[in-house]
Amino acid sequence: MSEQSPYEKLGVSEEASFDEIQDVRNRLLQQYSGDSKRVEVIEAAYDAILMDRLRMRQEGKIKVPERIRFPERLVQAPPKETPVSREQSPTWLQKFLDKPTPTDVLLPGIWYLGLSAISVFYPGGGDQVLSMALVVGVGISIYFINRKEGKFGRAVLFILFGLITGLIAGGMIAGWAIPQIQQFVSLTPNQFSTVLTFVLLWLISSFLK
Repeated sequence: MSEQSPYEKLGVSEEASFDEIQDVRNRLLQQYSGDSKRVEVIEAAYDAILMDRLRMRQEGKIKVPERIRFPERLVQAPPKETPVSREQSPTWLQKFLDKPTPTDVLLPGIWYLGLSAISVFYPGGGDQVLSMALVVGVGISIYFINRKEGKFGRAVLFILFGLITGLIAGGMIAGWAIPQIQQFVSLTPNQFSTVLTFVLLWLISSFLK
């Protein structure tokens, strides 16, 4: 076996094309995949043929394919890590955050803008009007979140959290915020809390799932 030429070891003629040699080599490797010694012989014969073809190319006897002359061109560079992969939010947060379409943002926004306008500018509006506006706002929020994922219970929990947080936060900062905006619009603490709650409900409806 050792006296055989590399071509004989692979079972190809010296006039065989590179593609033919490569096909035979791949077929033999697959056929003798469990025989490490035979695989070593096949690979050694293949390497010897490549060296012989390169020598012949240098002597101008044959034209060597580009993939033999420049094998590094076939090696694909490993994909570069993008900064985004390192800056992604935690997995637990991704379960709650949504990537809304413009429609998902605008539709709830129009509703809450209208409800805010009613709460602030409705003639003779009092706590009863604010309560009704909040009820409608809660219903709208539940609808928009539920239609994304179809998880009604989850939607209710999100909106209740937003409602309570908005009313509490509004009551806490109303005393400071109302004097700042008094020159633009006259608001009572309850009206300010209601509008702030609508803003929070809009954010939840648009960007949570």
